[in-house]
Amino acid sequence: MDKKLHILFLNSWYPSRVSPNNGDFIQRHAEAVALKHQVTAIHVISDSKLKNSVEIVEFTLNEVRTIIGYIKPIKNPLSKLFLYFTTYLNLYKKADNIDLVHLNVIYPAGIFALYLKWFKNKPFIISEHWSIYHEHLFAKINPFVKFTLKIIAKNSKFIAPVTKNLGNSMNKIGLNGNYHPVPNVVNTNLFVPNKSPHKEFIILHASNMADVKNVPGILNVIKKLELLSLKFTFYFVGENVQKYDKLINNLNINQIKIVNHLPHSEFSKLINCASVLILFSKSENLPCVILESFSCGVPVISTNVGGIKEYFPENFGKLINSDEKQLLDAILEIKNNFNKASDKEMHNYVVQNFSPESICEKFSILYNNSIL
Repeated sequence: MDKKLHILFLNSWYPSRVSPNNGDFIQRHAEAVALKHQVTAIHVISDSKLKNSVEIVEFTLNEVRTIIGYIKPIKNPLSKLFLYFTTYLNLYKKADNIDLVHLNVIYPAGIFALYLKWFKNKPFIISEHWSIYHEHLFAKINPFVKFTLKIIAKNSKFIAPVTKNLGNSMNKIGLNGNYHPVPNVVNTNLFVPNKSPHKEFIILHASNMADVKNVPGILNVIKKLELLSLKFTFYFVGENVQKYDKLINNLNINQIKIVNHLPHSEFSKLINCASVLILFSKSENLPCVILESFSCGVPVISTNVGGIKEYFPENFGKLINSDEKQLLDAILEIKNNFNKASDKEMHNYVVQNFSPESICEKFSILYNNSIL
């Protein structure tokens, strides 16, 4: 069976006016699925600026019908849960005749997925991106949430973490289910190699600047490169870049260009100008920026954490430990004598594994097997 289905993307994270970049990788999954299926995406989020209890906003973007419920913040946890649930119920009623629920990030939206399964006979699959399932982080979650996560996972048809590594972590902590990893998606029509030769050595870091990204370690290495009198420009890109202004000034870094968050259309141009992308994270699952860099034929230096190595061919860059000397040496190797795969080989690898068409096909198999 291979027919067009109506898929409800039920999202714990999703871009909104409150948090425009939160879960944008989920939005890209929805847009990939919409190549073949009807997709309605729903999301509920608190908005401190809201005057009424609830506001519902509906629009269609890239063939995905999107319905977002904004609710007024409530301190009482039971009242908050009730308002979330009733708002999700109102959004669901607008969706009309869905065949399957695609839950994105188990908690908290998975509570509503359980309701739809138990009372509306709607099966669901799960896509998971959250790093909280790694054992040292999961220990900090309260018992109620742990119990709820396990019940939701057990009731799903399939669990599709973005990497095998994440799936193994989930399994290890007792989230039993039928695991079939499906990675993140890349717009391979936008992220394409640019054949213009590089006139200078450009180092790029792009992220949300969270603590887990270990940005201070990157900045320390950039300063060491300056002290070696290396000619380069470091592009420091992302939301919240200003939080590192003081450190940049204290280190007296000069060969740096600071850029706030860019839309994909602009970021694809910048990544094509780069000689190398660097990530120095303490933990990760599968950063989209690595795949986007590969798609442009730009090599990557990254710490070997999470599931990154599952999708990191040897001649596409360098995997290192969380060690500043290793990062420094890897940058120098990329500049001086790295035998990189061709731009075409790197781009084709991404097309085959992470293009919207490829991801849509992977999800379609899970969808069809879920409604048999």
